[in-house]
Amino acid sequence: MRAVIQDRYGSADVVEVGDLPDPVPADDEVLVRVRAVSLNGSDRENLVGRPAYARLGGLRRPRNPVPGSDVAGTVVAVGRSVTGYAPGDDVLGELAGYRGGLAEYVATAPRLLAPKPAALSFAQAAAIPQAGCIALRATRGLRPGDRLLVNGAGGAGGALVIGLAKHLGARVTAVDRGDKAGYLLRLGADDTIAYERCDWADQRDRYDRVVDLVASRSPYRVHGALRTGGSYLMVGGSTRVLLATFGAAPVLRGATGKRVGVLMVPQSRADLEEVTALVADGAVVPAIDAVWPLEEAPAVFARLAAGDNLGKLVVEVP
Repeated sequence: MRAVIQDRYGSADVVEVGDLPDPVPADDEVLVRVRAVSLNGSDRENLVGRPAYARLGGLRRPRNPVPGSDVAGTVVAVGRSVTGYAPGDDVLGELAGYRGGLAEYVATAPRLLAPKPAALSFAQAAAIPQAGCIALRATRGLRPGDRLLVNGAGGAGGALVIGLAKHLGARVTAVDRGDKAGYLLRLGADDTIAYERCDWADQRDRYDRVVDLVASRSPYRVHGALRTGGSYLMVGGSTRVLLATFGAAPVLRGATGKRVGVLMVPQSRADLEEVTALVADGAVVPAIDAVWPLEEAPAVFARLAAGDNLGKLVVEVP
């Protein structure tokens, strides 16, 4: 089968397209003919091997050489112990281990798959899993009128955070490069901040919730942007900030009444089904930057690494 192969960590130059043996599903797995794959911020981290937690799938090199976790496709075979799926079923999901998707076929346990709604294309469906489940948890509990700031909103995951927050009635401020402001407003953001001209963390007592997709600031600094009772949720960022946020959480809550912490998003079929239903009903729409053929995967990773994408980069598998 044709597949994207990454045999070491580095820039987009380490990615190439080649041939690998077709996978054979185990008794508890299904074999999916992949039709589309979307890339996430985690794929950028897994490419370069930073932050340190990106190497949990291989310290010196990726154990699974095929990147890509968010897939949509068609079941072509099922293991003997699998129930609930049959050949011909269209599915979407996030692969365990966050790798293996950028190939013509993938064998995976069905516990993280969900049926693909007929109204969604394979490209639209592939844009949902990781970003959708993050957005679902990041916005859960928001009330009409709440003020939400999304840092890193112009990348792969921001569109669904903005969309779900607006669906819940929140007022959204989106932070990214200044040249992405028009795009962010089209997504539904009420206000934008260009990070190269203004540091959102300098604002005081303004937001009920901050969702930080690209955390780089000390938790002892970012909490100042929160109103009393507000919450800061770190989703992605450096290992240093991750560890500092874990340590600061009880201190800041006791001293300020503000919640600062890391948003934990375990892979969940229930979350996937919930957010997919919202997309199918039109409550929120994934933003797709562009759709690329599999053979141009190195260029896709270069665009992802540069941060030039407006929403999800999707790879179609012919």
